[in-house]
Parts: sequence; C-alpha cells; structure tokens
Amino acid sequence: DLVEQVSHHPPALATHAEGQGWTMYQEFTMGSKFRGQYLSVTPLGYSHLIFKNTGNHFTWKKVTTLVNNIIVGKLWIDNVGEMDIINHTTKDVCKLKYFQYSYFSKDVPHKVTGVVTDSNSQARWVLSGTWTEKIEGGPVESPSSRHTHSHHMETHNMKVLWQRRMPPAYLEKMYNFTELAIELNEDEPGVAPTDTRRRPDQRLMEEARWDEANQEKLRLEEKQRQVRRQRENEAGGHDLYKSKWFKKQYDPLTESDMYVYTNEYWECKAKQDWSRCDDIF
Repeated sequence: DLVEQVSHHPPALATHAEGQGWTMYQEFTMGSKFRGQYLSVTPLGYSHLIFKNTGNHFTWKKVTTLVNNIIVGKLWIDNVGEMDIINHTTKDVCKLKYFQYSYFSKDVPHKVTGVVTDSNSQARWVLSGTWTEKIEGGPVESPSSRHTHSHHMETHNMKVLWQRRMPPAYLEKMYNFTELAIELNEDEPGVAPTDTRRRPDQRLMEEARWDEANQEKLRLEEKQRQVRRQRENEAGGHDLYKSKWFKKQYDPLTESDMYVYTNEYWECKAKQDWSRCDDIF
C-alpha cells in the first residue's frame, strides 16, 4: 500500500494498494462546513477497485460524515447520503442510502439500505443493515425496473455480506484505533526517507516522550513552512509542488482528472534510490 500527499493547497492524497487478485486506488480530499452543532465533512474524489480474475472494475464516492456535538457534549459521528457503486464491466449498479440518525425516528441508528440493479436497470439484490454492525443481502424474487427502493421488493435467503470485526479490549487506550491503524507505525528497514514511520515526533509520542514530541512537531512544521515559502518565491507566489510517485491524468470512467500510481516506488526501493525524495524531517 502506497499513500502520498499529492497536494498541499488544498490537502489531497492519493493511494494505491494491491492484494491477491485485486488492485485498489483512489484520490482523497474533502470539503467541510460548520453547521453550528455539527461539522459536515464531504469526501471528494473517486475510489477504484479492480478484480484481476474477472476484470470487474468498480468505482464509488464516499458519503458525507457528520461530526456531532462540536461545542458541547460527547462527540459522535454519523454517515449520511447516497452512494452509487458502479461496475463498469457489467454495468451493474449498487445504490446505497445512509440514513441520518434522528431522535424522533423509529429506525435503528446507522441504518443502510440498498438495491443492486443489472445492465437493464432491473433490481436483482436488496441490501439492508447498519454501517456499524453488519450488512445483509438477498436476491429479489421478481426482478423489476419499476421499484428501486428495497422496502418495495420481496426477497428471500438473506445472508450476511459484511460484519464488523470486533475491536480489541484495549481499544480506548489506543485512541480507538483499529488493529491495523495501531500497527501502522511499526518500523521497517529500507523504506523511503519521507515515509511517515520515520517522523521523529510521531516516534517520540509513541514512546510517551510527550514534551520532546511536541517540540519536534513544532520544528517540523516550521521547516515545512520555510520549504513552502522558498518554493513559492521561486515560482512567483505559486506552490509548484510535484508529487513523487503519482501523476495526474484523465480518468474516462469517472470523466475527471485524478492522481494515479506511476509504478516506480517498488523499483526505487529495491535499488534504494531515493534521489527524488525531499528532506522533510
């Protein structure tokens, strides 16, 4: 998995990951609005997932996240909005709806419903559940293009498609991170000098050396500001930062520009050639 911050103004990152039989990549930035009692965070950019055996190529955009009780009370989040997961190979589409929690509603919190339609816009599967516990799905008994809402369709043999993996018992002591997030800072030899696992302030914080970590963080922030000012001066007031491992190109599936992996990082790692990397720490 490779992640790079490809833009500083606005902040944006690009990711590329490969597993056994699949490739996933995306560009991520976001817009936010303060609504008085909550913060609305809208992710921007598309996610792509390709399965090598079938050639199925999926794209989707994330829904809006609401951070509640910004001023007073215990913070809690909600995911709301509609998401279209498109299979560009078969033309199947999964339409998901994330319901906003309401104190006056009889619906369960974090509710999600969905319908999968085929290339002829006929409903084939219905989905239901919550984004915090599990999602179930089942085939539609009488496929139809008239209804696109799950509560209008009859189904049978619902089965669990996704279920939450319960967090470790020590979760609260680890800032509510997942097990994967907890392990992300494990050191690894031979990585790029810009790898975040080499951040000295982050390492000091992990070792509970709080005062040193804070001082190091301030030093790094000032160093980054100086580099950015120098870049802007050389470019006549514009920050002409260029990404190292991704390039921007037109994506015909989403009809938008996005950063994609250049396939060069692992070759440079094998050669230990980090000449393109900046001195950021």
